[in-house]
Amino acid sequence: MSNKIRLGILGGGGDSLIGVLHRVASSMFDRYEIVGGVFNPNYPDNVAFAKKLGLNESRIYVDFETMIVEESKLDKDERIEVVSVLTPNFLHYPMAKQLLENNFNVICEKPLTTTYKEALDLKKIQEEKNLVFAVTYTYTGYPMVRQMTKMISNGSIGKIQKVDAQYLQGWLNPVIHEKEKRNSTWRLDPKKSGISCCVGDIGTHAFNMVELVTGMKVKSVLADLNTLYDDNPMDIDANILIRFSTNAKGTIRSSQIATGEENNLRINVYGEKGALKWEQENPNYLYHLTDDAPMQVLKSGHSYNDEISLDGTKLPPGHPEGIFDSMGNIYKGVARAIRKETFQDAEFPSIDDGVRGMDFIEKTVESNSKGNIWIELNN
Repeated sequence: MSNKIRLGILGGGGDSLIGVLHRVASSMFDRYEIVGGVFNPNYPDNVAFAKKLGLNESRIYVDFETMIVEESKLDKDERIEVVSVLTPNFLHYPMAKQLLENNFNVICEKPLTTTYKEALDLKKIQEEKNLVFAVTYTYTGYPMVRQMTKMISNGSIGKIQKVDAQYLQGWLNPVIHEKEKRNSTWRLDPKKSGISCCVGDIGTHAFNMVELVTGMKVKSVLADLNTLYDDNPMDIDANILIRFSTNAKGTIRSSQIATGEENNLRINVYGEKGALKWEQENPNYLYHLTDDAPMQVLKSGHSYNDEISLDGTKLPPGHPEGIFDSMGNIYKGVARAIRKETFQDAEFPSIDDGVRGMDFIEKTVESNSKGNIWIELNN
């Protein structure tokens, strides 16, 4: 009998980018087998898409509630073990909640929920059930992000003084200026997206990256958000000042109206002895700066990198890896956790990261709405 982890998927059907990303990532290390799910709310489309994937129609369900009921009837060595939730934001909480309550491990797209309260509720259930729960802050899986994290924790740049993170996209620019278009986009609908668009969608990635690589928690935020139009209730651009529990300070800038930008996620960390810089659009390079020597460029796949970086590298040096590989490393970490193999905490973002992300989103919106004041995050 195959020891592959039986994977179910909710959402991500058709030409969904996120669906392709998760399916490819799950296949990378031969650890998973997609056995069923609900790819589309329209059942005929759902079945047609599943057939394209070569799945057994008997494991394709009309909705996620039916999937949970029917899968729970199966023997333990046959039923779905982990479910990836790839739906719009407002469905994350009800789906993840029922999955946890019925003893399914969960891989969930970010943001974890639409409210901090919901996130805390999921964390409580997850702890009671002792199930694996990953939140796909995708970029944490890049080998050189992991190398950056390890070098900072090892003291390579000394005590951190300043952090500068940005995530700039331009995809909303052609949409936002036409009222009909902006009113028909689910990302700009609070009922589906939650209280934030830009910060909730991409700013939370930058926030998660900041806390991951520095090993420090953001203590407070001061935010200035932009909706651009009075009839648009959602932020589409954000400038956020951050303070850590130490004397270190920094900035998180995110935008979806940065005209011409594609997926410009970048993080710079400056310490008393040096600095490290990484950017998502050139992910195989990590730049190490000091005051007394030329800039050093570290590249993925070389033996000088740390074990956790090399573990996430699939190809020899000089062969570019990308976002599929990054997500694949997260899926690999989840597989190790489900099978109770040796793994490190940094191998995938946990539900704790998802909870922190929701706290950040809510405090950012609160800071802006109260006149751009400092707001403290929860511990």
